[in-house]
Amino acid sequence: MTDYINNPPDAGALMMSARSFGNYDLAGAIADLIDNSIKAGARKISLTCHFNDGDPEIRILDDGTGMSRDELHAAMRPASTNPLEHRSPDDLGRFGWGLKSASFSQCRRLTVLTLKNGVLSGAVWDLRDISGWKMGVLGPGGAGPLCSPGFQHDGTEIIWSDCDRLSEHRSLDSDDFHALIIHARGRLALIFHRFLSGEPGVRKLEITLNGTPVPRIDPFFRQHDATQTLEPEQFATPGGTVRMQPYILPHYSKLNSKEIEGIAGDEGLLRNQGFYVYRNNRLILYGTWFRLVQHGELSQLVRVSIDVPNSLDSHWKLTLDKSDAQLPAVLRGRLGQLVAKLKTRSSRVYRGKGGQLQPQGTKGPATVWLRFARHGEIHYAINRDHPSIKAIFLEGDSDRSSAIAAALSAIEQGLPVSAFGADASQDAAKLNQSPPNPQDFHQFLNAALPPLL
Repeated sequence: MTDYINNPPDAGALMMSARSFGNYDLAGAIADLIDNSIKAGARKISLTCHFNDGDPEIRILDDGTGMSRDELHAAMRPASTNPLEHRSPDDLGRFGWGLKSASFSQCRRLTVLTLKNGVLSGAVWDLRDISGWKMGVLGPGGAGPLCSPGFQHDGTEIIWSDCDRLSEHRSLDSDDFHALIIHARGRLALIFHRFLSGEPGVRKLEITLNGTPVPRIDPFFRQHDATQTLEPEQFATPGGTVRMQPYILPHYSKLNSKEIEGIAGDEGLLRNQGFYVYRNNRLILYGTWFRLVQHGELSQLVRVSIDVPNSLDSHWKLTLDKSDAQLPAVLRGRLGQLVAKLKTRSSRVYRGKGGQLQPQGTKGPATVWLRFARHGEIHYAINRDHPSIKAIFLEGDSDRSSAIAAALSAIEQGLPVSAFGADASQDAAKLNQSPPNPQDFHQFLNAALPPLL
């Protein structure tokens, strides 16, 4: 049986307007609810997403402390928290809107069931039935049948039904739904990767999606021997200290296809370079330079973690959905100088593959160009023993091999040494002969070394 309690006259209007707050996608909305679970001390969170023949339902169940009846009613009220109030340093919330705005960005019926000290309570907001702006209240008899089978301990379960906002289109088929869930799973793995990995100083968290653990990933690829972990820096600002840790990722020639896919993400290495901003160990935004520099090929290996305490929310202008922030003016100059240095470091790694020179007569990995120094003169020649060059001669007949040799000699004699020197003296970091992305690099390998692939 459902009872109802009255709210202020404008409560319903606020609930309706909550649908337009923030810029939530499915992953962002679920992440907001996981924030609440972390605040409640949860160590296990179970996500259940079912298509239900076109009537999707999403459940988020945690093993946190749960809420009393009064605490639940307070949490269901609009704007239940003042963002200016003092909060615990590990509090991931801000406005008290997260539960409502995140939920109504995806659904029209929000049900919250919670168990604390053995007492089960429930509450419902249904935007299809807003007569009198009353919130439904569920006693143990009404809440019990709605609980998932695994809900047998203190904690909270949130149920989204009538999920009309999962798709921009009116219809949502099962393939669309499953694609949304898979994408959300990858985003959650990134947003909460510090919790999933149980990094030092972070309470380890287990998240499952339809019974399968959400994977642990590391956007900085710190376990790889070729990753460069640079010197960390701290910036003291009014209200708190900002901590920054730069990394230079390995060149993709040192990675296999699965590793490249793992660090490139949906949009590739180029888009995912830049700052990774964390608020209390939860990733807020990533893949941005805050307009300090442009995204470029030579800087695509640079990633910088920035840790910001919640005491600086107003300085960073954190948005309601915690998906965006702005770099405070006091940090722009200092970070701009640092980023310029990092791009130079990255360009050395990026251009180094294929750009090395091997003195004639020395042993080591085959490079394309050889350097000869005789009688005070320096000469560069294409290495005929390079595997890709040698393969061309082996596969051709004598006439074709002669033509190839003549072409290589023409390239050597036409090497624009003066132009290279002038460009290098102006800005050596801009010189780049490497394939611009991993896909191009693999296409090059497939063309150059077909017998080996």
